[in-house]
Amino acid sequence: MKILIADDDPQILRALRITLTALGHQIVTAEDGAAALRRAADQQPDIVVLDLGMPMIDGLEVIAGIRGWSKVPILVVSGRATSRDKVEALDAGADDYVTKPFSTDELLARMRALTRSTPTVAREPTITFSGVSVDLAAKTVSRVNTGETLRLTPTEWKLLEVLLSFPDRLVTQQTLLERVWGPQHAHDTGYLRLYVGQLRKKLEPEPPRPQHFITEPGMGYRFVPGGSPQD
Repeated sequence: MKILIADDDPQILRALRITLTALGHQIVTAEDGAAALRRAADQQPDIVVLDLGMPMIDGLEVIAGIRGWSKVPILVVSGRATSRDKVEALDAGADDYVTKPFSTDELLARMRALTRSTPTVAREPTITFSGVSVDLAAKTVSRVNTGETLRLTPTEWKLLEVLLSFPDRLVTQQTLLERVWGPQHAHDTGYLRLYVGQLRKKLEPEPPRPQHFITEPGMGYRFVPGGSPQD
């Protein structure tokens, strides 16, 4: 896999280059935003790992520039840790966000999730997790063991469809609100908390300890097909 790493910290560039090269990846680096845009266009990487605080051109502008012509996965790795910074990056077109300092294992897991093929309705009409089967074509949800049909409201179904469309990917609050309720409700996060809670009650093995519909505080939600490890 070809990975573009854009960061103005030479120590991070060196460490990631050594680690990822040892794992068999081809690494391209950029130390400022302008170089990141050039190399994204010239090298056609499989994923972009991007810092926000870049010289010359800010990371948000780099995201916007890449999104003008490419759908390559963009993973932001930044010391900016506020919810506002994260939401701005995700709304600009980033696919996920890791805060510095980060563990290499977490970074690699996020990269694998972003470069994994996303199932579509045509290829994968049925998604199963924790004994629940969701037939996207028939728009039905049932228990695998008993065949019991689980009834969802139209709004719950819309929300579930969006989350299942991005397995292991962070979906921002704004994206969910706009797709399910429309642009006029882009800031009505109360709707979102209510309906995610209802989905958990119907679909999670232990709703108070969700394994599949995970909250990313201040950012959005993530559907984890294999389940999130419990504490």
